Amino acid sequence: MKLVTIKKEGKHVLGVKIENGLIDLEEALRENPNNQVHTNIMEVIAGGNDALSVIEDYIANLPTNNKPNYIRDEEEVEWGPCVTQPNKIICVGLNYRKHADETKSPYPEVPILFSKFNNTLTGHQSEIAVPKVTQRLDYEVELGVVIGKKAKYVSKENALDYVFGYCTANDLSARDLQKKTPQWLLGKTCDDFSPIGPYLVTADEVSNPNNLQLKTYVNGEKRQDSNTSDMIFYVDEIVSYISQHMTLTPGDVILTGTPEGVILGYPLEKRVYLKPGDEVTVEVEKLGTLTNKLIEE
Repeated sequence: MKLVTIKKEGKHVLGVKIENGLIDLEEALRENPNNQVHTNIMEVIAGGNDALSVIEDYIANLPTNNKPNYIRDEEEVEWGPCVTQPNKIICVGLNYRKHADETKSPYPEVPILFSKFNNTLTGHQSEIAVPKVTQRLDYEVELGVVIGKKAKYVSKENALDYVFGYCTANDLSARDLQKKTPQWLLGKTCDDFSPIGPYLVTADEVSNPNNLQLKTYVNGEKRQDSNTSDMIFYVDEIVSYISQHMTLTPGDVILTGTPEGVILGYPLEKRVYLKPGDEVTVEVEKLGTLTNKLIEE
């Protein structure tokens, strides 16, 4: 199932992608009431398979002919981040071999972890203001992993059982701020620096998260084109490793690193960083395409 967040009337409501558009569940429930159906993405994640089954059964019995009011065109909605209030956003740095190579960095022996915050979250087609404090804004297509169950001391063998779903993400990075101190945090946590979506795709639709194509386009020009098979630490290893150190909870988002092709990896004379007016599109196989326009702050 592909779940979405729709922004309307100052709040986020749950939607589901179907063949001919998006079902606005709040609107559908007005016409076809069912008090078992959640209309908030965080409640669905916490409810797990039971909550998904209720939605699946409900949608199966909804009239969808003649395009009722609760079916919306993707072009007409305002998208929110596909996960709206994660307890934690945990990122993995230098997790692709070729990306480490292009930045002349040694392969890490254990996952390099850093955090982002909810102020960085935004959705598909949202405009992102380039902060005045950076001159070196970079893109990073990433596979996003969304936790579905409380996870502590999880084994690598069982780790994927704790994943609710996956999403496309762009870990925007202000390289000058990132390199300003030994900690990367400042360059990673400006407002709207973590667009995720458009869909949160449930884990059953992704048979192997360690074999997915990733791509980035800037103004239509391809910049990144790789596969999650190049990751140094695979998804099961990452989830297990993090769970040894902290408890993961439903809705936590893990950004698993970016492949080669970032601006930072270019020779100095060829580094042209992102600027207002640029359009950045990132995509992950099976998870959808995420586009954002950069504007002046």
